[in-house]
Amino acid sequence: MAGKKGQKKRVCSDDEKLSICALARVSGVSVAQVAQVARRYAMNTNLIYK
Repeated sequence: MAGKKGQKKRVCSDDEKLSICALARVSGVSVAQVAQVARRYAMNTNLIYK
C-alpha cells in the first residue's frame, strides 16, 4: 500500500489500534465523530471501519 508522495506509512502498535477502535466504537458515536478520531490519528476513516 503506497502512501502519497513524501509520506511514510504509519505503523501503529496493537495497543494503539485497540485504543483508536475503542474511541470510535463508544455507544452513540456519530460518523462525524469517527471521522474526527481518524483525523486525530492521521488515519483514513475507512481503516477504522475495517
